[in-house]
Amino acid sequence: MFRLPSNVGGRRKVPMADLRTLMEELGLRAVRTHLQSGQAVFAAGRGEEEALAAELTRAIEKRFGFAVDVIVRDHAYLRAVAEACPFPAAELEAKQLHVTYFSAPVDAGRFAQIDRAAHLPEEFRLGDRALYLYAPHGLGRSRLAEQLSRPRVNRGLIATTRNWNTVAALVELTRG
Repeated sequence: MFRLPSNVGGRRKVPMADLRTLMEELGLRAVRTHLQSGQAVFAAGRGEEEALAAELTRAIEKRFGFAVDVIVRDHAYLRAVAEACPFPAAELEAKQLHVTYFSAPVDAGRFAQIDRAAHLPEEFRLGDRALYLYAPHGLGRSRLAEQLSRPRVNRGLIATTRNWNTVAALVELTRG
């Protein structure tokens, strides 16, 4: 069983019903979407995460006429990321806590040029192909989030950021 957090949104909107139909046509089962977020949950009896992501990327581009970066992760990974949160998630508002999922492992060296002290009380910590961001005033007002999303920091990676409500919803939606 594999699950999909993807970047289907922004200026390149794909109606979730159309995304579900496409995924079902690819032979994926139990396809569900989460709001209009670009998050889809599905079961697949084949393939590795990277192969499924590549297949979905090609299919979305062919059907909708534009490329979309896709990251596929399973329930165990999503649950582990949520459980490993270094911030007190239960004590924070969902808008204060975010997870950026990466397509590959990241090391601290990517973020060495970011002056962490200059952004306090905002903080970030690295996890398994993930970055946890505490932004007490929300993502839209976060100067640290702006630094973390710069192309030079994320070069060569697919990255998608979700607030804590979505992180928790994906864990629940992907529960077997």
